[in-house]
Amino acid sequence: MRESCGVTVRLLLFVLCFALAPSLATAQQAPKSPPVDPAKELDAAADAALAAMRTWPTDVRLRDQAVLRLPAGYGYIPVAQSQRLLRATGNPPGSDLEGMVIDSARPFAGWFVVIRHVPSGYVKDDDARDWNADELLSSLREGTEEANKERRSRGFPEIEVVGWVERPAYDARTYRLVWSAETRGKGSASTERGVNYNTYALGREGYFSLNLVTDRTLIGGLKPRAAELLAALAYNEGKRYQDFNASTDRVAEFGLAALVAGAAAKKLGLFALIGVFLVKVWKIAVFALIAIAAGGLKLFRRKSA
Repeated sequence: MRESCGVTVRLLLFVLCFALAPSLATAQQAPKSPPVDPAKELDAAADAALAAMRTWPTDVRLRDQAVLRLPAGYGYIPVAQSQRLLRATGNPPGSDLEGMVIDSARPFAGWFVVIRHVPSGYVKDDDARDWNADELLSSLREGTEEANKERRSRGFPEIEVVGWVERPAYDARTYRLVWSAETRGKGSASTERGVNYNTYALGREGYFSLNLVTDRTLIGGLKPRAAELLAALAYNEGKRYQDFNASTDRVAEFGLAALVAGAAAKKLGLFALIGVFLVKVWKIAVFALIAIAAGGLKLFRRKSA
């Protein structure tokens, strides 16, 4: 089973590498060290991720902030291996990365979750009482258009926001935020759409984001997974949202709406188009396994070329 999963992941990441090829090509124009073979690095990163993957039953400690009690059927990829995996697909991991979660039985079978902790300070949730979803969508579109400038400079294709998959919903009892936007390549007439399904857990010193990346056709069946993972994250005593001390704690420079319409626009871009490829790549991987089982690997490679 592990060997089959490895083949699937490698094929997935190999196609993602081509999907993000402009950024990789830009990075290799003036290498400071001997150039790395992208395919070999993807292969190595996938092997390292699977080898380090932790599965149920396990509690994943997220810095000094929280614990993720990993549910059955999920696999957690530690920070170092997640960083390598994201770099291998052309995505900068960032200093706030806390790891990735995948399906432990079928790694990267149409989705993955990126976990981050942002030490922004206490995020006030007052604006969630009267925010307007249509206005937030307009702001998100404007922010995405502005972030397209950075994507162009880095060689990434531009994107645009089609609409809500999940309107912003905040639970003031649990301090959890959920929202999701549907994206596509800017100006594209294709029916293939990517989805970032964003869930947030607010804390005393910042927030955790769990970003589920997938294809539009799969998101309906994956929403329960996102909810299950969000519920599995628990802040440590003293780090909870309700532990906030107004006389000593730092307050974030933005409110809850900014997690939807402001800071979200930049994060939306790096992963937005990956979801478009997930379903197609999974099908390719299945065909590859069939070809291998039938002794037709050479034929598959020739057709792929």
